[in-house]
Amino acid sequence: MILAIVGWTILMLATLLTGFFSGWALLAASLLGRVPQDKVITVLSVVLVITIGMGWLVARFIASARSVGRVVGLTLALILVVWMGWSVINPDRALFLAREIAWGDSTVKDYERFPGRAVSNSAPTFHFKHDLSPELFQTIEYRSEGELKQMEFEDFLQSTQTTSFIVIKDDAILYEGYFNGYSRDSIVTSFSTAKSFTSALVGIAIDEGYIGSVDDPMIAYIPELKGKGFDDLTIRHLLTMSSGIQYLKDDELSPLVEIFQFTDDGMSYSYPDLRSLALQVRPDGKPLGSEFNYNNYHPALLGMILERTTGRSPSEYLQEKIWKPLGMEYPASWSLDSEKSGFELMGGGINGRAIDLAKFGRLFLNNGNWNGTQIIPQDWVTESTSPDPNDHRLWHSDADWKEANGYYKYLWWGKLKPDGSYDFMAQGKRGQRIVVSPQERMVVVRFGIDDEGVDSWADVLESVITKVK
Repeated sequence: MILAIVGWTILMLATLLTGFFSGWALLAASLLGRVPQDKVITVLSVVLVITIGMGWLVARFIASARSVGRVVGLTLALILVVWMGWSVINPDRALFLAREIAWGDSTVKDYERFPGRAVSNSAPTFHFKHDLSPELFQTIEYRSEGELKQMEFEDFLQSTQTTSFIVIKDDAILYEGYFNGYSRDSIVTSFSTAKSFTSALVGIAIDEGYIGSVDDPMIAYIPELKGKGFDDLTIRHLLTMSSGIQYLKDDELSPLVEIFQFTDDGMSYSYPDLRSLALQVRPDGKPLGSEFNYNNYHPALLGMILERTTGRSPSEYLQEKIWKPLGMEYPASWSLDSEKSGFELMGGGINGRAIDLAKFGRLFLNNGNWNGTQIIPQDWVTESTSPDPNDHRLWHSDADWKEANGYYKYLWWGKLKPDGSYDFMAQGKRGQRIVVSPQERMVVVRFGIDDEGVDSWADVLESVITKVK
């Protein structure tokens, strides 16, 4: 009797959990547009019937079991069989779920988790001058949870989990420091600062004639999305994050679903076939260009356009057009969604050294010119990074940035100053920043393990620029 009770308890828990998480996954998929809502009830009913039926079959085995070990073994075997069957039917989704369970949240060591494609450097190597000025970097003021604080500069960098901090003015390094176990040759991962590299590659591809213009319709390059509500969507819409693509962020679902990353935030980062995922996008029903809605499908679609038009992978194009011409000191890599798919994480997967990423900032500081060679058209640099007084979009996300005189152009963040000048930055998760200040002729780079303890890294870096000028 006791054995039967134990068996039934284990069985019911396994059955309930299987049905529960299957239901949540399906509902999340429905919200994301992966499954039409009119089919949700039907599919949920089928899942429930199958779950109950399987439970009844296993119960027959449990009733004849003679030991707790056999009961547990049969239950685990059932779960394994179900998982293997589902994995065969949905290998990409199974791998995605396995990644979410095993990896959890993204980290600065994600380049060790994902496969990657090498980006080679070449001679001659460019080196910044050194004019170290420690007297400028003694203390710093910042806000944490609204409270104004002051701390010794390097203690601040150490305590805020900063790994790399570089300040450059007029091609001279004024400050260069590494913390929390990092050194000059340590690899940092870009997270979303990679989006600004994607933008630069699009500008180069347009200049070379591979892409017509930013006003070309997306479906001219991705015809698979024709007739799906995106016929009028242009490359400009993708670059400005105003495409009207439906996108569900982590904080827009319940904590349970967020844990398993059944959101576009999670899927557009960890899904093992990002091309196929990008082709599943749906319109959100709002007019094109009416809202700013930051999401990772935009760079993914731009990456598909780049590889289709140039005939090269984004990594190869980056290597040829930027990494080698800029004389990077170290090779880099671009993380891929999987070995099988082999598509770059266009929204956040460039892995290099902080000093080399600073050179990308220098390229834009000099209007796309590198020591006399025009790498990126000057007009593209200006159009990509300067404020647009006619931009009246509503901000579905990051509204606080807009309220602080911030703006967003071709995959670059910018901030308008009271005197009419502006700074712009490539920005990524966990406080990754490449800040360019044209007026002050400065580039400031910050990379870190996390960004906690600081209300706004943008404000901190702005204060550093103000102190140096």
